[in-house]
Amino acid sequence: MRGYSRNKSTVLSRLRRIEGQVRGIEKMVDDDRYCIDVLTQVNAARAALESVALQLLSDHTEHCVTEAIRSGGGRAKVRELNDAVERLVRS
Repeated sequence: MRGYSRNKSTVLSRLRRIEGQVRGIEKMVDDDRYCIDVLTQVNAARAALESVALQLLSDHTEHCVTEAIRSGGGRAKVRELNDAVERLVRS
């Protein structure tokens, strides 16, 4: 079972909304909309993706990392989590 399993429908719903946002941005560019308006929407989509990423990190910590610690394999899972956080912060 994946860490996000209990929130899977919420995550999928949010991703579908983000997909719609990105299609809307594409239409804005196709319609030659004002640059700042397009950038505003790009920023909103980026923020929405970051929110999903934070939810996935939280779910991973609460489920996968917790279970690994309980079973004695916590060190590797914590390192994996730290690497994922580092990648997210750098992007």
